[in-house]
Amino acid sequence: MVPNKTKILATIGPACSNQAMLKKMVDLGVNAFRINMSHGSIDDKKSLFKQLKEMPSDGGQRPTILVDLAGPKIRIKSVKNRLILNENDKIIIGNEEDQDEEQITVSSGFTFGKISKGAKILINDGRIQLEVLKKINPHSVQVKTLIGGIVEKGKGVNFPGIAIDMPPLTEQDHIDLSLAIEEEADWIALSFVRSPKDKEIVTAALKDKGTSIPIIAKIEKWEALDHLDEIIDTFDGVMVARGDLGVEIPQEQVPLIQKKIISMANKSGKPVIIATQLLETMVESPTPTRAEISDIANAIFDGTDALLVTGETAVGKFPDKVVEVLNQVIVETEKTIDYSNILQPIGHEHHTADAISHATCQIANDMNINIILSLTHSGSTARMIARYKPSASIIALTPVEKTYRQLSIIWGVSSKIINEYSNTDDIPSVSTKFIDDNNILNKGDKYVVTGGVPIGIAGTTNFVFVQKVE
Repeated sequence: MVPNKTKILATIGPACSNQAMLKKMVDLGVNAFRINMSHGSIDDKKSLFKQLKEMPSDGGQRPTILVDLAGPKIRIKSVKNRLILNENDKIIIGNEEDQDEEQITVSSGFTFGKISKGAKILINDGRIQLEVLKKINPHSVQVKTLIGGIVEKGKGVNFPGIAIDMPPLTEQDHIDLSLAIEEEADWIALSFVRSPKDKEIVTAALKDKGTSIPIIAKIEKWEALDHLDEIIDTFDGVMVARGDLGVEIPQEQVPLIQKKIISMANKSGKPVIIATQLLETMVESPTPTRAEISDIANAIFDGTDALLVTGETAVGKFPDKVVEVLNQVIVETEKTIDYSNILQPIGHEHHTADAISHATCQIANDMNINIILSLTHSGSTARMIARYKPSASIIALTPVEKTYRQLSIIWGVSSKIINEYSNTDDIPSVSTKFIDDNNILNKGDKYVVTGGVPIGIAGTTNFVFVQKVE
């Protein structure tokens, strides 16, 4: 019932925003769709929600939607027409409105804090590199050109080694977050996270609207690397956004950081997504490079929950082939994984829920059981089981549509909608009915059932039993 354990997330955009293509992508293996709030008007974004919500998927439910907030991306706001910087040229960069036209003006709304020795400013993904000479005031710095080029309005600017004081959400982010709440998004991704405190403002906005949506921290700022433990503990998941991260830190360090984040997230039981340039050549070409295939396979071996393609499906020429290639690599790679050797150690908390979840996986492995049924309202039981990476397929049975969709990005979990159940006496019959109705096991086969009581209380995983198909 689970074609692959590693999930596929695809970005919706002009290349795939029609029902036929979206349906084909789901059939080929897409588990959730990302809406990039960096582009388009409010009406454009509403149209993307509408496209997804009108397309029923497995069981008649709409696809899972991850909303990716643009965040405080700093760009060049104004610059002298066709400014060319040559090596060793000096210039001032700042964000004050009344700056001299000979200076480079960037986005407002932030101040420069502590500056590390040898701190750099990188323009247009590092194509232009500048070294900070001194801070003139909280809004401007003097720099020297290391690698020159033409400075153009609208290009992104990165500040590795400079502490930037700015709010985690822009005015546009607040508007987009309100839209995401209104449209009942399933996950929120917060861009340019620097510390665990960045989650507070999003959580407060959700609380004001009387709702709760899990929040993913996008790791793409150098400051975030100093707070990885706290960020992973605080947020509901993490995404390794390799584009900006590869500009913020030396690019040769990105693979090592990626492996580290995957490992830390796995140990904490938090979903981790790898994003950016997975199949970049397939924006224009129907075939990937061998290096791209190896990159994807290594992320799977390391234990990522999901792989996210961005421009490949949003604006690329072959969105369906991109998904097909991803699925093929996932299936072939997972065939070679020895799950008995990757069973994660029990969580450091040693709560009852952790012990039961770990025992569930150990029982399935020891008895060669292929199906784990997790009865859950909040999804916490299924997520805790998934953290231990069992060989068995995890099928989450839930009466809650929101939980059904949120679990679609969790490693190894296939979720199914069932009728509401109210007490522990219902659990054996609910489990048996699901197995019988879906004809997924043969007579005499065994399966593991786990969940928590009282019913409907998150984090109460406290029972496990083995049943045989009669």
